[in-house]
Amino acid sequence: MFKPELLNTMKGYDGKTFVSDLIAGVIVGIVALPLAIAFAIASGVGPAAGIFTAIIAGFCISAFGGSRVQIGGPTGAFAVIVFGVVAKFGLGGLATATVMAGIILILLGVFKMGGLVKFIPYTIVTGFTAGIAVVIASGQIGDFFGLHPDFSTPMMVMGEELTKMPGDFLPKMIVFAKSAASVNWYAFGMAAICLAFIFIWSKFIKKIPGSIVVIVIATVASVLLDKYCGLKCDTIGSRYTIPSISELKPTMPDFNISTIIDLFPTAISIAVLAAIESLLSAVVADGMIGTKHDSNTELIAQGVANIASPVFGGIPATGAIARTATNIKNGGKTPVAGIIHAITLLLILICMGPLVGYIPMPALSAILINVAWNMAGFPAIRALMKGQKSDICVFFVTFLITVFIDLTVAIAVGLGLAAFFFIKKMIDLSEVQGGRNVMTGGIKKDQPAENLDIPHGVLVFEIEGPLFFGTVRKFEMATERAGADCKVLVLRMRNTIYLDAGGIQALQQLKAACDRKGITIVLSGIHTQPFMLCEKTGMADKLGRENIFDNITAALERAKAIVG
Repeated sequence: MFKPELLNTMKGYDGKTFVSDLIAGVIVGIVALPLAIAFAIASGVGPAAGIFTAIIAGFCISAFGGSRVQIGGPTGAFAVIVFGVVAKFGLGGLATATVMAGIILILLGVFKMGGLVKFIPYTIVTGFTAGIAVVIASGQIGDFFGLHPDFSTPMMVMGEELTKMPGDFLPKMIVFAKSAASVNWYAFGMAAICLAFIFIWSKFIKKIPGSIVVIVIATVASVLLDKYCGLKCDTIGSRYTIPSISELKPTMPDFNISTIIDLFPTAISIAVLAAIESLLSAVVADGMIGTKHDSNTELIAQGVANIASPVFGGIPATGAIARTATNIKNGGKTPVAGIIHAITLLLILICMGPLVGYIPMPALSAILINVAWNMAGFPAIRALMKGQKSDICVFFVTFLITVFIDLTVAIAVGLGLAAFFFIKKMIDLSEVQGGRNVMTGGIKKDQPAENLDIPHGVLVFEIEGPLFFGTVRKFEMATERAGADCKVLVLRMRNTIYLDAGGIQALQQLKAACDRKGITIVLSGIHTQPFMLCEKTGMADKLGRENIFDNITAALERAKAIVG
């Protein structure tokens, strides 16, 4: 049943909670302004589209969503898709594709398909996220170095005459290389200082994001250096029309059969990406505040937001992990904080809209490169490189196709590869695990008696079958069942013969959740392949080798020692 979290949180809502939401909402609204502008420009549209998206979609996602603290708006993940659609079909085509994606998202929520998003393997999500990060960062080379490609005469690139900046990765890099002589050293210096400032700032100050500080300082410096020293660089105002509140009015996209058919694959991509990113953000938020979101209600809200956004001149939107985390860290308690964030952006647009034009483009490029760096997920990639060759293969294929071809193709090929490797592994393992007793790495599998003596404060949870990207939900259930008096969670893995990178990630998420509750995880009856992968990825050390046993009896003895 569709029931927005806003309605649930209104029960017992008081003044103290409102003050917390008000402070968090205002801070997130200020933080969201430069990001909304930057993501819109990276997507090949004007700053107005980014601000309107943050206002309209941000309001809808908070008002109708299934998460308490989700903050919605434009994100870097859509920059690749949006840039390509605008280049080929124009803003009208983008609006049509976004509305279609919104309808698909609503249907996914209505038919309770929210849980299916969890079946997309962790390796694929990591691969296309890293690929998008590379595309975003590479797209900022022009503004970072102050390059001005000359298209007054068509530029020959890869056998094609170009009259404007291409959307594809390789042609874009060639254009930048051919324009290297036009570098603006002043713009490069400003961008480099801004980027260094953001990195250093984040090491020492966590509450206030460096992006908003950089925008203020760089804008003031740009105006002063232009006035007194004659140093110039591109600004938002020199390149785009500054948005005003009068532009925030509804305009219906122009639908026709041929456009709908042409844009349907793009709409699928937008819907899938919005679903993955929003539900991933909601899961992260759940872990930070200890609640549980409604994935189907969240998908419906994302659908409403992606229908409303293009109607008011916006672009695709989804839940934003960084802004959601900022909301939580600054005291956001309910969806009211997200609504206040949207209102704050509206007030900024009304009161200070003309000032947006003075923001220098090199500062925005530095912000986007920092976003791309954080988005790339280097720790996750390093952990993945220690795992199985099949996981590494799926990651690299998804990554390379995202960068050089298309995100839609990358997800489809990645899913096909993941399914192929999974089926092959199941066949291989069924042959290896034919006997009852297998010795590998000092771990013996057996069949202990089932008259178990489980002490108070110990929860025994058994996983049936392989632990892979499709069984992560079982870990969520384990955490939910772990009550306040639970001190030890025993995972029986005697029937779990396969573990992949998604399973390791699930173990890490479970360990983080248990650490917050003071719960120790003990593994029992682990098989050959899961144990070897835990060894290679360092998961065995994180769990503690003293907490990994060959049978349930020994595991329960360890549990008794822990609970005392």
